[in-house]
Amino acid sequence: MQTLLLDSDDVRANAPLPAVIDAVEAAFGAYERGTAQMPAKSYIDLPQYNGDFRSMPAYLSVDADAPEATASEDWDAAGIKWVNVHTDNAERGLPTVLGTMIYSDPETAFPLAIMDGRELTMLRTGAAAAVATDHLAVEGATSLGIVGAGVQSYTQLDAIAAVRSIEEVVIADRNAERVADFLDHFADRFDVRAGEISEAAACDVLSTVTPVESPIVDRADVGDHTHINAIGADAAGKHELSDEILLDAKLVIDDYEQTTHSGEINVPYSAGTLTDSDIYGALGEIVIGEKEGRTPADGLTVFDSTGLAIQDVAAARVVYTAANEAGNGTAFDLLGLSDVEP
Repeated sequence: MQTLLLDSDDVRANAPLPAVIDAVEAAFGAYERGTAQMPAKSYIDLPQYNGDFRSMPAYLSVDADAPEATASEDWDAAGIKWVNVHTDNAERGLPTVLGTMIYSDPETAFPLAIMDGRELTMLRTGAAAAVATDHLAVEGATSLGIVGAGVQSYTQLDAIAAVRSIEEVVIADRNAERVADFLDHFADRFDVRAGEISEAAACDVLSTVTPVESPIVDRADVGDHTHINAIGADAAGKHELSDEILLDAKLVIDDYEQTTHSGEINVPYSAGTLTDSDIYGALGEIVIGEKEGRTPADGLTVFDSTGLAIQDVAAARVVYTAANEAGNGTAFDLLGLSDVEP
C-alpha cells in the first residue's frame, strides 16, 4: 500500500469545482444530520513569531439517498488539516497561510494521501460560498463584488460562477498589483473591473475576503437584496461587516461554536450587540430542508463562513479519488507497507 503525495498543482488539477461544491454541500448535510464528527478547531498561538497553528480533524459519512447527496453510493472520509497564519511570511517570500492535509482511510486509518492544504483551503472555501450563494442569493444574480484580491478571491469567483450566471465582477483592494493580477486572470471570461468597496457591495452577491479587524463594508453601500459571503474573519477580533448589516440581514452561519468564537459575528456577539436570536440558522439546516433558504420576502442575506474541517475532508476525497483514478501525484511507501495489498 502506498500513499499519494499531491502538491498544489496536483490538488488543483484533480478538483473539478462542481464536484467539490457537491461534496461540500453533502458535508454540510452530514454534519447537520449527525453523521459527521468535527472536534473544535484547536489553536497554538505563537506571538513571538506573529503566527499560529490550527488543527482541524473530521470524519463524515454521506448517505447516497440524502436529497443533497450527488454520489450514487454511500461514502465516508476522514482526515486532518494542519494549517497556520504567519503574518510576517510575506517578508520572507512565503505565503501567509500554509497547510498540509492528511487524508486517511476511515476503516484502516491508512494515510491514503498527503496533499497541499493551501490549495485545498481555497477550493473548499470557494465551494462553501457557492453552496451558500445557491441557497441564499436571488436566482437572477448576475453581478459579483469581491473585497480583497488575495488568493481566496479567485476561487470565490470561480465557485460562485458555477451556481449563478455571473457576468459583471467588481474587485476592490488597496493593492493595485493584486487588482491588476486579478483583472488579467479573468479578463477573458467576465466583465471584470476595479472599483471601490461601495461599488462591490452594491452587486447581487458580495464576498469579503480580508483579514481586517474594523468593518470596511457599510450598511448604506449594500444592495437591498444582496447576498454576502463573509469569508475573512477566521480568528477572534476580525470583523469585515458593519453591525448594522449583520442585524438587518437573514444571518446564516456555518457552525455556532466557530462563528461565535472567530467568525464574522464574533465581535458584536462578544459585546452583546448581536445575540442568538439574531442568527437565522446554520447552512446545514437549509441544505437538508429543515429551514428555508431565500424566500420572496427576504432582502439582505449574510453567510458567516469560518471554514470547517468537514469541508476539507470532503474536498480531499474528491481530489484523492480523481488523482488515484488518473494515476496522478507521486506514490511513496510512507509506512514501509508496499507489499501489503490495498
